[in-house]
Amino acid sequence: MKCAGCRCSFGLGLVLGTILLSAVALTAQQTPAVMPSLLSPKVPLRATLLLETPGPASTVTDKLAQLDKEVKAAQSSADNAWMLVSAALVLMMTGPGLALFYGGLVRRKNTLAIMMQSFALMALITVMWALVGYSLCFGGSGPVIGGFEHAFLRGVGAEPNADYAGTIPQMTFMVYQLMFAVITPALITGATAERMKFSGTVLFMVLWFLVVYAPLAHMVWGKGGLLNAALGGRFPTLDFAGGTVVHISSGVSALVCALYLGKRTGYPKQPMPPHSLVLSFIGACLLWVGWFGFNAGSALAAGSLASSAFVATHFGAAAAALSWSAAEWIKNGRASALGAISGAVAGLVAITPAAGFVSPMPALVIGAIAGAVCFVMVTKVKAAFGYDDALDAFGVHGAGGTIGALLTGVFAQQVINPIFGVGKAVGGLDGHWGQLGNQLVGVLVAWAFALVGTIVLLKIVDLLVGLRVPEEHEVEGLDITQHGEEAYNLET
Repeated sequence: MKCAGCRCSFGLGLVLGTILLSAVALTAQQTPAVMPSLLSPKVPLRATLLLETPGPASTVTDKLAQLDKEVKAAQSSADNAWMLVSAALVLMMTGPGLALFYGGLVRRKNTLAIMMQSFALMALITVMWALVGYSLCFGGSGPVIGGFEHAFLRGVGAEPNADYAGTIPQMTFMVYQLMFAVITPALITGATAERMKFSGTVLFMVLWFLVVYAPLAHMVWGKGGLLNAALGGRFPTLDFAGGTVVHISSGVSALVCALYLGKRTGYPKQPMPPHSLVLSFIGACLLWVGWFGFNAGSALAAGSLASSAFVATHFGAAAAALSWSAAEWIKNGRASALGAISGAVAGLVAITPAAGFVSPMPALVIGAIAGAVCFVMVTKVKAAFGYDDALDAFGVHGAGGTIGALLTGVFAQQVINPIFGVGKAVGGLDGHWGQLGNQLVGVLVAWAFALVGTIVLLKIVDLLVGLRVPEEHEVEGLDITQHGEEAYNLET
């Protein structure tokens, strides 16, 4: 039997404990933001304590301003890091991605020649971009071409350009866009492979960059451009990462080059199979990985839009690889490695303009359609018309880019990207079927620019330095005749 004193002590302890627990609960209810903030990585403990410390109103205002500055700096750092990584990924698409992909598809005697063309453009276009390219694409506010205010990269430094990317240095935006300019002309070399002089390639690609790429890039992405959907374009064309600027322009130009140069010696009677599908397979996989920088990076920030574009890109590529393989299986009774990787690239091409505007299920649809259509272009249409697009640059990039640009107008939704304003319809799924007309205008402009510009430039370059190698050089191989070296030393 317990004494009265013990019972009193127990009762007093119970009362005090109840009071203490009530006080803690009341405090938590009155200040719900304080405790979580101590654990949250987004708000530093130092900033939380500053807000809790009483002081004059001016002091609190200064501290809030400082906190806002630090938050913006953190966002800028995160966005900048993502964009620098994305720029590196896009550069990887040219070398080694495209270089290996194309290098494996040609005959052994032309391996280094086709790879050298991609590598040379990495250097050539970089220099041209620094001198005038960036300014022509993103300077000024004209409808067709930019100005020269950023020539020699004047004014391009640590401060953001609010017209394009308000949270990253303009220097970062500049170098990211450079990587698109590098890979676009390199895609054309797939059509001219095994028969175009290196000197002719160099001169033609530099002129093509200035005459075709720069105007299209400004029209679609530059402020005031004719086709710009976000910055005052007359015909707002949705092109998130380059369906018109990169793929239609290079694919159509590739077709013109193939027709102008003529067929390779012995084509199509002489078999010309890829010399190393292993190289092409590795290159295709590098392209797939690099394409996340190409598409998701085009969000220009490390946010939810980048995530959406990342997912759409992956789904589109996967669906196209399957649809191409299925079509090949139906036609030939088996699915080939070359067909699978070609299908994946076709899907990546087609999803490029749509990546930042569509949800995952439409991305699957776009990829599936692109894989099947590009398969037909490569296996049926090319044979029917008899042109020698050596590595199917037109069949994949020209056709795939056109399909993707048009389907973007069908599947784009404001819930993914309210580019025209919150609550305003974007594409057909939103009920804005007129956007399909804008997409058609963008496609036609890109086709026309590429066709006319390429024909004129080919004639000029042919007169100046010549385009096609002599037949004996073509037979011997471009590695030896153009560069004096061989890809493989087979001596024992």
